[in-house]
Amino acid sequence: NDQPSLVWFDRGKFYLTFEGCSRGPSPLTMGAQDTLPVAAAFTETVNAFFKGADPSKCVVKIIGEMVLSFPAGITRHFANNPSPAVLTFSITNYSRLEHVLPNPQLLCCDTTTQAKADAKDFWVNMPNLISHLKKVAEQKPQATYYNVDMLKYQVSTEGLQSIPLNLAVSWRCEPASTDLRIDYKYNKENMTTPMALNNVQFLVPVDGGVSKLQAVLPPAAWNAEQKRILWKIPEISQKSENGGVGSLLARFQLTEGPSKPAPLAVQFTSEGSILSGCDIELAGPGYRFSLIKKRFAAGKYLADN
Repeated sequence: NDQPSLVWFDRGKFYLTFEGCSRGPSPLTMGAQDTLPVAAAFTETVNAFFKGADPSKCVVKIIGEMVLSFPAGITRHFANNPSPAVLTFSITNYSRLEHVLPNPQLLCCDTTTQAKADAKDFWVNMPNLISHLKKVAEQKPQATYYNVDMLKYQVSTEGLQSIPLNLAVSWRCEPASTDLRIDYKYNKENMTTPMALNNVQFLVPVDGGVSKLQAVLPPAAWNAEQKRILWKIPEISQKSENGGVGSLLARFQLTEGPSKPAPLAVQFTSEGSILSGCDIELAGPGYRFSLIKKRFAAGKYLADN
């Protein structure tokens, strides 16, 4: 079974594994005319900074990468077929991308022409790929798949329209108490396929000697040692209450007030879609995509008063 499943790992990177790993490296056996399975994964990280409730002050930066993954058995195929078909593919909706950096050792593209509207063709330097995969196979003889970084890019953004979760935070700081309000709004317009935001966390430091919490809605966890409050929402989507629009409220009783407003930090992940809208298609024979995976996550996602 050469169908890969995809596992999320550290710092915004995809790591693909091929199902049936318990039987050892994939016994990929095929003739020279068969198509070879390749998996692709897009990962995007959205960084955003919100200032007050003014949408014009929202600063957004989205970065992404595209990784190809090959089953371990492909190295034996290349050894038996030293002149394989060139792996070529096209990135669609290419106009949304900027500062595109192909892997200089492995990926080539025509910098002068564009055969298709809003698409860009790339082809792999096969001798370099075969050499690279051979080295990886020698270094990791038990691996069942090999991930290869192919493309890094930034996304052309348009402020609030390009982000999945809008934020506004307000503080009312008195000597004896602090009122904190966080408003959020799910935004599906920037996703080709609207997907839920998962494991959403709202983290805010609160100083001023917090002695007691009052009127915390929804319930949240207060860490007295680190002096910060944390809300966790398993999922926010268009299917959530009020279409993914909500508020977080808390009142803090203080002994050393007033508090000084601090930035709100938000984290989330999302499976099945990316924010750039780009996609990948094979542009030549000899290969087939066994899986195309997409995911995005929050990087530095901050809101200030």
